[in-house]
Amino acid sequence: MIRHIVTFTLAATSPEERREHADFVASQLTSLVGLVPEVLSLEVVHDVEQTAGNAHVALIADYDDQAALDRYQANPDHVRVSTSIKPLFSGRAAIDFEV
Repeated sequence: MIRHIVTFTLAATSPEERREHADFVASQLTSLVGLVPEVLSLEVVHDVEQTAGNAHVALIADYDDQAALDRYQANPDHVRVSTSIKPLFSGRAAIDFEV
């Protein structure tokens, strides 16, 4: 199984706007569950303390294998969601590893 973790830093500067954007990002990403069959599990979490230097949002998702992750990333629904949330970010980092 492959675990895909992506952290996002939001471009918004006020805590209120960051929370609003984080909620939107979470709703968009979780909407992929059931739409993209390769997703075994998907969770979106927020940095609870909004600690300076930390990412604001993280995606944690599991896939059967690398081929399933590749299909997820090419899926039109994923591309649509990614395109809709990308303008909200000032930074992104990811790691994929075997579980």
